[in-house]
Amino acid sequence: MLYFYQHLPEYISPIAFSIGNFEILWYSLMYLAGFLVVYLFLKYRMVDDNLILDFLIYSFIGLVIGARLGYVFFYDFNYFWMNPLETISPFNSSGGFVGISGMSYHGGLVGVITASFIFSRVYKVGFLEWMDFIVPAIPAGYFFGRIGNFLNGELYGKATDCFWGMYFKTDISKILRHPTQIYEALLEGLLLFLILWPLRNKSIFPGQLVILYLAGYGIVRFFVEFFRKQEGNLIYNLTMGQWLSILMILTSIVMFFWLKKGRYKKEKQEAF
Repeated sequence: MLYFYQHLPEYISPIAFSIGNFEILWYSLMYLAGFLVVYLFLKYRMVDDNLILDFLIYSFIGLVIGARLGYVFFYDFNYFWMNPLETISPFNSSGGFVGISGMSYHGGLVGVITASFIFSRVYKVGFLEWMDFIVPAIPAGYFFGRIGNFLNGELYGKATDCFWGMYFKTDISKILRHPTQIYEALLEGLLLFLILWPLRNKSIFPGQLVILYLAGYGIVRFFVEFFRKQEGNLIYNLTMGQWLSILMILTSIVMFFWLKKGRYKKEKQEAF
């Protein structure tokens, strides 16, 4: 039984099904499932389907652009500086087809926040109020996204002697590794959802749930990075992902005091 568990990723094909030469990957299906689940949770809270669907279009565009540019700037800037066309081209400098790979969660976050700000201006809704409405459902989407990473055999962790480690088909070293995709699915996805969703209607001031989301994800991601396979060079013994997570946590702290101060001033003015 343990043997089957540890070798499970090797039995999983990343291809869900094929139609002729056209292949549908589990990875793609899981990301679509993630968007669908977020949509259903938001629809549960708001009847206006059009507003939610329009937002998801904005956020999807922001996510893709931000995640790609985040990877370029945060993880391999020197390479893409010398090969700028490979930022968007599926062909390498030798003309070979390699596809477009490399996405950054933190870059995607910046992209979604930017898209959400634009959306709030176009549709004339309060930015922080809208973000508080959105963020409780977002971790549910992460759960499926990380499961997609697992089924695709990517983003596995460092070598381990722990019995819950796994062997991954795409790992040429064929050693036992931390299944960090599962860690993240459970922590960034399920745990964060179970924290935020019950608080969805209990925000005391605009931006409170955004603060909790930034702090919660930052703490979880900082912890998981100790087990993830390292991307890029360490900076003062921390990964780029950890530094960006620290930035998320610091941003949440600054937002808390800034918004709390603004709320105090507003209450003081209303008192007079």
